[in-house]
Amino acid sequence: MFARRYFGTDGVRGVAGVHPMTATFALRLGMAVGETVHPTGGGAPHVLIGMDTRRSGLMLAHAAAAGLTSRGVHVTWLGVLPTPGVSFLTRALGADAGLMVSASHNPFLDNGLKLFDRNGEKLSDEIEAEIEQVVDRLGTAGDDLPTVSGSSIGSVTVARPWDAAGPTAGADASVINLYVKHLLDNAPYLDGMRVVVDCAHGASHLIAPQLFAKLGARLEVLNAAPDGVNINVACGSTHPEALVEHVVDGGFDVGITFDGDADRALLIDAKGRVVTGDHMLAIAAMSRGEKGLVATQMSNMGTENYLRERGVTMHRAKVGDRYVFEELKRRDLTLGGEQSGHLLFLDKAPTGDGMLTALIALSAVRKSGKPLEAWMDEIPVYPQLLKNVKVPPGARDHVAADPGVVAAVDAAEAELAGTGRVLLRPSGTEPLVRVMVEGADPEQVARLTDQVAAAVAGAAERATQT
Repeated sequence: MFARRYFGTDGVRGVAGVHPMTATFALRLGMAVGETVHPTGGGAPHVLIGMDTRRSGLMLAHAAAAGLTSRGVHVTWLGVLPTPGVSFLTRALGADAGLMVSASHNPFLDNGLKLFDRNGEKLSDEIEAEIEQVVDRLGTAGDDLPTVSGSSIGSVTVARPWDAAGPTAGADASVINLYVKHLLDNAPYLDGMRVVVDCAHGASHLIAPQLFAKLGARLEVLNAAPDGVNINVACGSTHPEALVEHVVDGGFDVGITFDGDADRALLIDAKGRVVTGDHMLAIAAMSRGEKGLVATQMSNMGTENYLRERGVTMHRAKVGDRYVFEELKRRDLTLGGEQSGHLLFLDKAPTGDGMLTALIALSAVRKSGKPLEAWMDEIPVYPQLLKNVKVPPGARDHVAADPGVVAAVDAAEAELAGTGRVLLRPSGTEPLVRVMVEGADPEQVARLTDQVAAAVAGAAERATQT
């Protein structure tokens, strides 16, 4: 196991302007990547950089680009683009690495630095630990940072933004066309379907509206006017409530909502029901003829039972697309994902992609001949309640292992007696412990959730006093 100080389950993340999410750190990270990434062929290494719409994005991306070019790396600047677009293009363009500046579904105050290897996959723990060692070494160098000079300094190429009306090939075409073509290759023709898309004022706002219109949808677009601070604010996949109301009141066939970096998506059916990642996994599994898939500890027991009855085995991994990815690789499977709408189709792409997820789900629905509402009626959902309990920074694991918390979990599981589950999960990115209870009786689920959450809150209070 490789100890890491800065990298979490989804890159480096934190409050922008506060260490490590500073321009200084991003500069050193860029230099460290330049030192550790080696080109596959001759010449200088090549790294792609993309970002979402946060105000701090340019600060961090430009600092990282300065660090990279100071070590002789050629940078292609992709601008605002979904995280999966950076991943896909890193592989498609034969780049040596990709860097995405985003904190995904987090508030605008946060930001993050996420790295991909030349295959468009997240870096291994070993490589992340190596990069951290170089970052720390550079931190002790003061102003005497090692750089190249003259013609060895790396160059920056700015990619043209994608435009549906623009050229698709040739010198004047945007390299982003490769990513859009990849999406279109997996898309159904929507043939007048009434669709409303919520872009969360995030990275999807430049591509998603044009993409779904190009597919023939009768389209309405919401939350596609980013101002640097409104990303994910009361919108997007973490706040689907307003979209639910909009779909029902407007008589839409389907709503689609992305998070800030568009690596996940949720759908809303015509009755206003949220189509979660669990639902989309089941729909995709049936359409693709899968015999096995990977979900997470949070995935609903109703989905698991539905799939089992149809000959599909649901394997569970820890929460986090990194762990789903690892389990898919270990079991040689291609379909997996999370309840949040972060799905992986490893035969299509190396990382989760909200637009691809929505397109594959809609394609499966069309192929089945059943409307989305019929799928929602068919796939059972057990009552499941999730509560986030704030804990002192750095105390997440300690609180989860507190004897009082362990006793509360044991008591809840004993009462459920095999008809449900209790899951305690320290967040990998925030100072939270998540309490989830699932069972057949909604009142029992609510009561047990409150009991366990109270035990966690008590342990958190004790932790602040030590």
